[in-house]
Amino acid sequence: MKMKRNARIELVILLALGGGVILTMLLPQVAARRRAAPPAEVSVILREADTALWSNVRLGMEQAAGELGAELRVLTPAGNNDGAGQLDLLRREAGQTAVLVIAPADCAGLDRALAETGAGCPIVSLESPLAKADLTVAPDNAALGAALAEAALAQGGEGYVLLLSASPDSAGVAARLEGARQALEAAGARVRVGETDLSGTGLADLLKQPDLSAVMAFEPALTEQAAALKDSLGLDLPLYGAGVTARGAAWLERGVISAAAAWSDFAVGYLAVEGAMALARGQAAQTEQLPFFIVRGEEIYEPEYQKLLFPVG
Repeated sequence: MKMKRNARIELVILLALGGGVILTMLLPQVAARRRAAPPAEVSVILREADTALWSNVRLGMEQAAGELGAELRVLTPAGNNDGAGQLDLLRREAGQTAVLVIAPADCAGLDRALAETGAGCPIVSLESPLAKADLTVAPDNAALGAALAEAALAQGGEGYVLLLSASPDSAGVAARLEGARQALEAAGARVRVGETDLSGTGLADLLKQPDLSAVMAFEPALTEQAAALKDSLGLDLPLYGAGVTARGAAWLERGVISAAAAWSDFAVGYLAVEGAMALARGQAAQTEQLPFFIVRGEEIYEPEYQKLLFPVG
């Protein structure tokens, strides 16, 4: 009886050893096949020519690309918020890439074009939702605008709150402005919308209006421009912005920007490429709603904010 039991144990051991030998032979082949598999191409189309505004987003994209085997191609239109230029880039890239990642300049125009012709590949949308996007990576834009309005209301003031609009065709930016407007008006604040563009045309005249209690911008490029003009004109006017770039952080630290609604740009880039690779492999990808926070100059170097705002490249 004991001999039979020992024989069974020896058989199990032999089977385990044999299985180990087989796995040892197979695993290098599997790894080699993975290494030999070509990377999936991911084309990224931004909406601003100044790529410095997207530097942390690109860090996140490059990190995900290195880990997941994506080959990135980052493109920008000739000018800021050039919807027609973006559409030309989209049509050119659609037949050459596995997935398109786009920060839409003209959401309605892109939706119309995609409804007519399709993209020919999955789409990941940044900042603003698109009807044909398979995945959107963005904060809750209306809630972000409302939170920024609460920061302005806490400071008080009897004049108008100027809401700066430079990207009316970007659904995400427009939703931030509308969320702020509704929150301000619900609290009894007086609101005025001032239209400019991302070249800063007419911005100085808007900021020099004598009856303002605060100014709000809803995207990083316009926040930076408003801060630079406020500083050069010597205006003593609270300024609230959206997004924290390297330049924006300097304005925050100096108190030129009173507070900003911020999120992790690194996470935006990483999640976009991660989702793009899932779509390239035929897998489902869920829309990612990014957390955001309101940060002031004295807080930007606190550990919980520093990791989000200043990722190590």
